[in-house]
Amino acid sequence: MPNPSTMKYYIIAGEASGDLHASNLMRALKAKDPEAEFRYFGGDLMATVGGTLVKHYRELAYMGFIQVTIHARTILRNMHLCKEDIVAWSPNVVILVDYPGFNLSIAKYVKTRTQIPVHYYISPKIWAWKEYRIKDIRRYVDEMFSILPFEVPFYAKHGHPIHYVGNPCVDAVSQFKAQYKETREGFCTRHGLDPERPIVALLAGSRKQEIKDNLPIMLAATKHFTPGRAYRRTNMKDYQWVIAGAPGIDKEMYGELFAKSETTRGVTVVYGETYALLSHSYAAMVTSGTATLETALFRVPQVVCYYIMCGKVVSWLRRLVLKVEYISLVNLVANFPVVRELVADEMRERELKEALEQILLDEFFRNRMFDEYDKMVLSPLGEPGASEHTAEKMMELLRARG
Repeated sequence: MPNPSTMKYYIIAGEASGDLHASNLMRALKAKDPEAEFRYFGGDLMATVGGTLVKHYRELAYMGFIQVTIHARTILRNMHLCKEDIVAWSPNVVILVDYPGFNLSIAKYVKTRTQIPVHYYISPKIWAWKEYRIKDIRRYVDEMFSILPFEVPFYAKHGHPIHYVGNPCVDAVSQFKAQYKETREGFCTRHGLDPERPIVALLAGSRKQEIKDNLPIMLAATKHFTPGRAYRRTNMKDYQWVIAGAPGIDKEMYGELFAKSETTRGVTVVYGETYALLSHSYAAMVTSGTATLETALFRVPQVVCYYIMCGKVVSWLRRLVLKVEYISLVNLVANFPVVRELVADEMRERELKEALEQILLDEFFRNRMFDEYDKMVLSPLGEPGASEHTAEKMMELLRARG
């Protein structure tokens, strides 16, 4: 028979990144509360920690208006199941992890129909768009736990309390650095690279469309830095261009993009070793997302890329819709253009070539970026321990409620 004093945590994560962050939080909660019970909508990583998986995020993760419309019945059915399951299990707390379209509906139901407190870990990006969602968060969420320091003043402006707990990227990179022992020579030998030549990493994204949109332009820009061409500089090096192969993406897709590109000389694909690649990289081209922050944590100079079709129209809409000046997490954390962003109609071969010249050939520019990484990005993010800080704060708040 279960112990009546055992803490019960109901967690909802609707995508792969949420599964990762939720699994780390579960481990931290379990370390502090060995008798903790978990029930969740989530994924395989959460399942490895224990508890009961009610529904896998693969059955939840529909993105875009068309996909959501097509699967509307399934989404509503899953919402209904989730709400009923929470009431039946009667947890001590419901923990929502990002995924706002689904989770804010759950928050409303739990807050208006039960006495169960609602905690939200990893805020929806309402500071960028859909700011109106702050009304629902204020009404239906008891506690917010942020992984981005600039969210604290944003929520303060709207009169809602929020706890900055650190950033999971800091944890992941710090843990990797502590465990990774392979030398540059060993890494290069294993992947058929030359240990004497500088490596430039190409992080073209984790989704198929991102890769198809960004990688061809990245490849096109590399040809301007190939020794033997008319374009020469006294400090030109024979760079090696290494693509970080994304997990879950077929190798054949990279082959198809190579076949269409005029420039594949000196280009290699390394699969499933992005952190190892960044450890040995001289510079990087990075599609906007978490990878920009990870690249900064490895102190690699970067250009942030994000191509979108109908670029001029998108750039115009961006000025109307987006509430923030930057799109990369690096610049958002710093509130300053630490790295150059090439977005929409600015993501072209010529502009990328010019941006690469700065991070490859201009030592003053590179050193300034290192300084700004340290002062304006890494310092505000704080020390490792986001999951542990979150678990500790959640348990403290729950104990205070009795």
